[in-house]
Amino acid sequence: MTLEITTIQDLVIINPTVFHDERGYFFEAYNQAKFHENGINYQFIQDNQSFSTRGVIRGLHLQINPYAQAKLVRVLEGEILDVAVDLRKNSETYGQHFSVVLSATNKKQLMVPHGFAHGFSVLSETASVLYKVDQLYNKDSERGIRYDDPTLAIDWQLDSKEIIVSEKDLILPSFNDIDWEF
Repeated sequence: MTLEITTIQDLVIINPTVFHDERGYFFEAYNQAKFHENGINYQFIQDNQSFSTRGVIRGLHLQINPYAQAKLVRVLEGEILDVAVDLRKNSETYGQHFSVVLSATNKKQLMVPHGFAHGFSVLSETASVLYKVDQLYNKDSERGIRYDDPTLAIDWQLDSKEIIVSEKDLILPSFNDIDWEF
């Protein structure tokens, strides 16, 4: 396993060591001891999985304290553009976002710590996404930011005609209207 440091502090891309042979491949998707050796010290308690078709954008979602969630995101099938927005007011990168293509082929994972909004767009015909969280879902702490917020100006790598967003996500506030912080 190797770590790629991103332009936003504490946001890390994880590249597993993949072993190939005539049968296929094998890799450790998660090894708590190795994560801890690399300073990733979350206690994951739940796995969530989604299936989506091309053009779907899920997000930008988060939970506020005390139910903030860290997420370890990976793709089982297909390809997504995974996006994290830094919402930590004391961070030098507050309000900045980072994106990376995660796919079943590249096997990369994104470690999204507390204090970030998270979302993804589906770039392939379909995608199955699995993510670990370190906190259970709490409806009262659920928050989000509109995917098309002009301040964040995220390029979801999709044509506007193919974007599919839930009604719930369409009514989320803009970045400049959020009234919560980490």
